[in-house]
Amino acid sequence: MFRIKKLDIFIAKQFGLLFIGTFFICQFVLMMQFLWRYIDELIGKGLSMDVLAEFFWYMGLMLVPQALPLAILLSSLITFGNMGESSELTAIKAAGISLMQAFRSLIVITLLTFLASLYFQNSIGPHAQRQLSLMLLSMKQKSPELEIPEGIFYDGIPNSNIYVHHKDMQSGKLYSIMIYRMTGSYEDQAIILADSGMLQATAEKKHLLMTLWSGEWFENMQSQELAGSAAVPYRRESFTSKRILLDYDGDFNINDASSMSNDARGKSFSKITHDMDSIKETYDSIGRAYYNDDKLMAFALPTVSKTDSLRAMKLAATDKYDVDSTFAKLSLDQQRSATSIAVQKAQSKMSDLSFKAMITTDGDRLIRMHKIEWVAKITLALSCIIFFFIGAPLGAIIRKGGLGLPVLISVLVFILYYILDNSGYQMAKRGMWAIWFGKGLAPAVLIPMAVFFTYKANKDSVVFNMDAYVDIMRRLLGLRVKRPIYRKEVVINDPAYADDLRRLDAITERITEYSATHKLKHAPNWVKVFFKYEPDHLIENINEELEAVIEDLSNSRDRTIVNHLSAYPMMSVKAHTRPFERKWMNIVSAAIIPVGFVLYLRMWRFRLRLWKDLQRVKQENQIITDRIRIILAKNK
Repeated sequence: MFRIKKLDIFIAKQFGLLFIGTFFICQFVLMMQFLWRYIDELIGKGLSMDVLAEFFWYMGLMLVPQALPLAILLSSLITFGNMGESSELTAIKAAGISLMQAFRSLIVITLLTFLASLYFQNSIGPHAQRQLSLMLLSMKQKSPELEIPEGIFYDGIPNSNIYVHHKDMQSGKLYSIMIYRMTGSYEDQAIILADSGMLQATAEKKHLLMTLWSGEWFENMQSQELAGSAAVPYRRESFTSKRILLDYDGDFNINDASSMSNDARGKSFSKITHDMDSIKETYDSIGRAYYNDDKLMAFALPTVSKTDSLRAMKLAATDKYDVDSTFAKLSLDQQRSATSIAVQKAQSKMSDLSFKAMITTDGDRLIRMHKIEWVAKITLALSCIIFFFIGAPLGAIIRKGGLGLPVLISVLVFILYYILDNSGYQMAKRGMWAIWFGKGLAPAVLIPMAVFFTYKANKDSVVFNMDAYVDIMRRLLGLRVKRPIYRKEVVINDPAYADDLRRLDAITERITEYSATHKLKHAPNWVKVFFKYEPDHLIENINEELEAVIEDLSNSRDRTIVNHLSAYPMMSVKAHTRPFERKWMNIVSAAIIPVGFVLYLRMWRFRLRLWKDLQRVKQENQIITDRIRIILAKNK
């Protein structure tokens, strides 16, 4: 029976305080990142404080579901990192409480956060997204005279394209101005060139007053003005000063929400499902209409009987009718006319199909975006659970608290999640991947990571113990460490010098015999290495005997003996015999010629190193045995 215990309350309090702090930090970082994208729409627009406050409010609400998973990841990692660093996890496990039992209070909190994220994205988030999108659209239309850039054409003013070479930000003057006005059809366009000018909004914010100095006006003459007169293509006007009134509503207002009706991000689950059905029905009817139109163009009859269909198929399969010979019988004018008609029909059909493809592709895109958003709401909420089972076990493994290593790990995990999720979203958006695959890519990668880290943490694994990885790399590369033997300050039992002397002499004789028998300097036999492996127990026994003597002599008070004990090499007694322990792995590696050749050379290298080690052991044995004889002579 589940009961709330003091340990659950203790862990929940620690997690809760960290979660609140990390949530606001993550929310602030996400808001700054989002704000940086739209900083141009906010600066210099004369927006009031209440409008800016409303903008930040909706922006914060929209980013809450994105901040929750990152906050859970960071807070859970820091919580269990702190507990591991202060040995609280060790005390909990010593009391017979497993790691999963310590997780249970936070699992409940994470599940509640998952449900809250779903509710937020279904009810509050869509409204905030709609309002924010509408405000951004309106901000772009606020005070356009401040937005005109230098060196490129600006089309933010309706029916006009404006080019400005230079702007004086203090006086507000524009220099080297070129304006393309498109007030009507192509025949009613105008080009205005001016040395300088100013653009100001009228008091009622309904128009823009442009004052130009020292310029010329070129304007096409309309066709009705040319009727019955000479063919004058345009009129030209030079002016010293001229004012132009441009229609523009610069007031800040919330635009009609109908412009955002196709944005799936501003819809709840039920709204997305309903709108998908409506979009499918609309574009299905468009497709049926296109089909009926094409059928009427291809067939004169509204319906085709079975007999007519069979006769048409029979005529299509016959080879008696030769189009080229029929075309050659026509006169030159008839051929030219037939070719022209065929080209016109093909171009017309191509344009018609291109337009229809654009319409149907837009419908497919809308349906796809609605499906993606429906799945994205679930995967974003699910990431709260995934990130908890990554952060909490990692904290228990690394046992480091604070904002150092936990923040680094959290950032790396979130970057991995963001790259996978964004890549899947882009591929699904373009229709290159299935929607379930694109949006499920990030969870499919992170869920196995969460299971792995949870399993390792529950088993007290050293998955992040760098010494273990260093040891693996050292063994893989064949590197060795120096034998760490130091002179002891306090010796309880003196070495058995006489026995050690006898054993070292025996080891020297065995090494001499072994070196002569095994011929380590020669290349090994390929067949014996990979297919007929025989264990080398003799060198293993020699090494065990040598290590026992070294262990006993490490208690010596003599500095010469201790110093030379450190010079003994750490011998590898198996690497010179075969590449792998398992026979089938040796056979497979031999079958793969490049791999087998590399392993063969590696093993030959270990044989040469073993030969050098044995020679070094004989030298050190000679030095130490001579020193032992001196010590034994003094003791007599």
